[in-house]
Amino acid sequence: MTSHSISPVTDTSGGQGAPGTELTVDVGPVAHGGHFVARHEGRVIFVRHGIPGEKVRIRLTDSGDSSRFWRADVVEVLQASPDRVPHFWKPADSLTAWQHGNPPVGGAELGHISLQRQRALKAEVLSEQLKRLAGLDLGVEVEGVGANDDGGLGWRTRASFAVTPKGRLGMHAHRSDVVVPIREMPLALPGINDLKLWDLDLSGIARVEVATPANGSRPLVLLAPEETTSPKRLHSVLSQLPNDVSVASFDPGKGQVLQLRGRTWVQESAAGHEYRVTGEGFWQIHKDAPETLVDAVTGYLAGGGYLQPGAAVADLYAGAGLFTAPLADAVGITGSVLSVEGSPGTSRDARKNLHGESHVEIVQGRVERVLHQRPRNFDSLVLDPPRAGAGKAVVNQLMASHPRAIAYVSCDPASFARDLGYFQQGGWRLESLRAFDLYPHTHHLETVSLIVPAG
Repeated sequence: MTSHSISPVTDTSGGQGAPGTELTVDVGPVAHGGHFVARHEGRVIFVRHGIPGEKVRIRLTDSGDSSRFWRADVVEVLQASPDRVPHFWKPADSLTAWQHGNPPVGGAELGHISLQRQRALKAEVLSEQLKRLAGLDLGVEVEGVGANDDGGLGWRTRASFAVTPKGRLGMHAHRSDVVVPIREMPLALPGINDLKLWDLDLSGIARVEVATPANGSRPLVLLAPEETTSPKRLHSVLSQLPNDVSVASFDPGKGQVLQLRGRTWVQESAAGHEYRVTGEGFWQIHKDAPETLVDAVTGYLAGGGYLQPGAAVADLYAGAGLFTAPLADAVGITGSVLSVEGSPGTSRDARKNLHGESHVEIVQGRVERVLHQRPRNFDSLVLDPPRAGAGKAVVNQLMASHPRAIAYVSCDPASFARDLGYFQQGGWRLESLRAFDLYPHTHHLETVSLIVPAG
């Protein structure tokens, strides 16, 4: 075992159990959310930046005598796991960051672990959630996609940044208002790093969102100005950005996007189709995710005989139509596709992306409301809800529409396992499941499952 030491962090907490206190613990099993379970004098501590089996020194970041559990970061490794590797990004490396007096930024919380072990840990989390919430004892494998086995870097087509009080590009520390300045984003495509946003004076800007399509089309930079920012200051930031980049301002609260230069949208490509995605509209982040997920979904449905010419299908939580377009191809003009999306802006994108498909119906609204107002039966469904999942009411509505199969795409093991439990209560079963490492060096993963009536 090797030792990874840093300079001691001064404890200014004023007492045992206060934030800033340092303790020595043994790191236990992985938990959902990018943490590992440790215990100190009977207290559960959720530790980030460790690996099961390690002995580490931790710094409490969220604690108190009345708290049910504490949170902490690893600041020194006393006995290291053989799966520990040098972190590729210093601002996200807990050991280095705390040595310089800063908490680590979020977004690469597993970067100190070999990719093979990362995937094994994610598989453990998925299996545990399926066991706990759906009663399934199922071993799973988390598959790599594209070229991320070469190190899992350079895959993000989108990135979100904060701005430091001095107007420099930064990112938030985990569960913190602290913004740490950065000068690179190793998980992002080269197009994001090539903008060199860290060289700009971003004073007056609260947030910066960047989208650089994997197909090489024109990038989009979204600037969220502070309330007091003048148009002159906003245009000063605009003038620092390359002329071939689209720039827009946006209000995260209202969802408004205003053109400053170029387009307010980006052009994405997947499965032989082109997609317009406006502003903050949802699109899969990993450059290889759209093709991977479309292949998995259509493979399950077509392979099982659930997606044939003339079929009636639905794409729920459809976004800009990533799955809608290939579903429309599969069922043909004798079939029908209902595409439902709650976001008005993203639903408008779907209308533009599928405007020539007369057998596709685009409806903007909450899935549960649309299904209630327009009850109908389907041959099969695609379900790709947000992280919170579909929920019991929607699951019951889906079963009531009597599809022969449902392809469920999920980015959260816990909400997926909970929803799967609801399906099982209604007499359905899990037919097949695949898990993909679409977020290397983070705790996130994506699953695609085929759920069918048990009878």
